[in-house]
Amino acid sequence: MQFALFLFEDEATFHALPEDQQMAIVEEHMAFSKELQAAGAYVTGVALEPAGTGRCLKAAGDIQDGPYADTKEQMGGVYVINAGSMAEAEAWARKCPVHKSGGTIEIRPVPDYGSA
Repeated sequence: MQFALFLFEDEATFHALPEDQQMAIVEEHMAFSKELQAAGAYVTGVALEPAGTGRCLKAAGDIQDGPYADTKEQMGGVYVINAGSMAEAEAWARKCPVHKSGGTIEIRPVPDYGSA
């Protein structure tokens, strides 16, 4: 079963860190990805540019500049993993380095619609 791990963090907090600490966190994410790969759990993962660089297409067709949430935490990336259960996905999420910068991880099952 696949799970999405949505990573949220306060962009200002991360960017306020010295560059060497930012790079150390990035390297920890790379190591986390390699650990997932070695276990056969890695499907994909991406980091996102800051929320202010994005756009939001509204239902009426209007485009709104980001950020969109009324919160300090913004989505900064996502991993998609293979796990046998929600408990296993939670165990992987606990190993994710986003917590070192005060971030939050939302874990959601990814439905399998087959070839539909």
